Amino acid sequence: MNKSEIQRLEAYLRQKFELATIELRQRPQKDDSVEVNIGDEFIGVIFKDEEEGETSYAFNMAILDIDLP
Repeated sequence: MNKSEIQRLEAYLRQKFELATIELRQRPQKDDSVEVNIGDEFIGVIFKDEEEGETSYAFNMAILDIDLP
């Protein structure tokens, strides 16, 4: 993903979740995905998929049982 695309996704997530501390970071050696962070905490990955001329993004977030109240 290029810098412009990452900025657009980050702006979308910040607006959608009403959370200005969401930050997207490029992954080393990967150009089809970015890391999603809230502050310094890693929360997931967004993968880019291009198929039949359509582009979509899949947000994958794992929630560990030990993190639940």
